[in-house]
Amino acid sequence: MEELVRDLKNSGVLKTAQLVEAFLKVDRKNFVPENLRDLAYVDEALPIGEGQTISQPYTVAFMLELLEPQSGQTLMDAGYGSGWTTALLAQIVGDAGRVYAFERVRELCDFGEKNVSKYPDLRKRIIFNCRDASAGVPGQKFGGIIAAAEVSEVPGAWREQLKPGGRLVYPKGGAVFKEVKKGENNFMVEKYPGFVFVPFIKDAD
Repeated sequence: MEELVRDLKNSGVLKTAQLVEAFLKVDRKNFVPENLRDLAYVDEALPIGEGQTISQPYTVAFMLELLEPQSGQTLMDAGYGSGWTTALLAQIVGDAGRVYAFERVRELCDFGEKNVSKYPDLRKRIIFNCRDASAGVPGQKFGGIIAAAEVSEVPGAWREQLKPGGRLVYPKGGAVFKEVKKGENNFMVEKYPGFVFVPFIKDAD
């Protein structure tokens, strides 16, 4: 894992000290299927079943740098899959923080939660939800929301549930977007093209 982290730092994508520490402490090898353990430190997306993947480390680092997670925050992770990003977030928010993690695919709900449970201290900071993330958590306000799968439209609940100054990071149309909430209906939007993601799955209307 140290070599992968060094490569990500050298590429300039992994910069923040707390993110570097999280990548070193939360080993990607614990979040890939058994038969792909030998590829855990390759900078590529890997299949985890059900047509889903564990994202490329470069992409995870890029999106987390945009999200800027902080100690003590309450965050939402939409589409937790392998559980790796969720565990990274739990490492960063610390004992005072919480991560609400959502996964729509039943088989992956169990896979991701089982993987995170290898880190009991991190598991205590996470609220797992095996259901569609579109409605978020009514009544909850988040310092940041991250989505691991490409959305066609951002659910309105996500923007509504962001705190002022909160960040929303998601893939759409072959790009990663960052939105920063400046006011009730005022978002600063930045677009970073050149990414490929699996599609976001939501419940049928």
